Amino acid sequence: MQTEQEHKVSLLDGWNSPPNIVTYTRIVLVLVFLGIDIAAGPWGSHSHGLRWTAAILFIIAASTDKLDGWMARKYNQVTELGKLMDPIADKLLTCSTLIVASAFGEVFWWVTILFLIREIGITVMRFFVIDTGGKVIAADKAGKYKTLCQCIGLGMLLVPAYTFITNATALNVYTFITNFLIYVALFLCLYSGALYVYRVVKARRGAAQATER
Repeated sequence: MQTEQEHKVSLLDGWNSPPNIVTYTRIVLVLVFLGIDIAAGPWGSHSHGLRWTAAILFIIAASTDKLDGWMARKYNQVTELGKLMDPIADKLLTCSTLIVASAFGEVFWWVTILFLIREIGITVMRFFVIDTGGKVIAADKAGKYKTLCQCIGLGMLLVPAYTFITNATALNVYTFITNFLIYVALFLCLYSGALYVYRVVKARRGAAQATER
């Protein structure tokens, strides 16, 4: 019982630290971005201005991911809550963007569904690890590269490139790069997800063996 109480306290410790506040702000920004993105319509057909606004908000929200992580490391304010909420904020931003994009016919649904299965599955596993007394496992390099490619790809998708690229060939190249980055992100997403599951299983087996000894 005492161990559980100590774990709960450690999870909430530093909840109001500046890096975590930045993370909360990113989550609120996602809601604002979603409303504007939906109002802009497919490919910004309802309003080019709103599409540009949505793209800018997405880029700001994605960029601040590095801000809270940098602040946490520089000022020694890395917390269990921060390690949990930071990837959740990323998932809310990217997954909601993918869902809207698929609903608008901008991204294939099978791509979005694979992303969602992995992201939801890993998030549920993170909560399970916490609930059973384990520590949050931070994202590895593959997961970070996935987020980078995904954010750049989705950012490029949101930008109404047709408003400033008039050459058809150049626009096709832009579209190819956009799709390529999203597919690379999908590969890294599935790979890092499998790697995370392996690390969790390995850690729990090690803990079980240590307990038996």
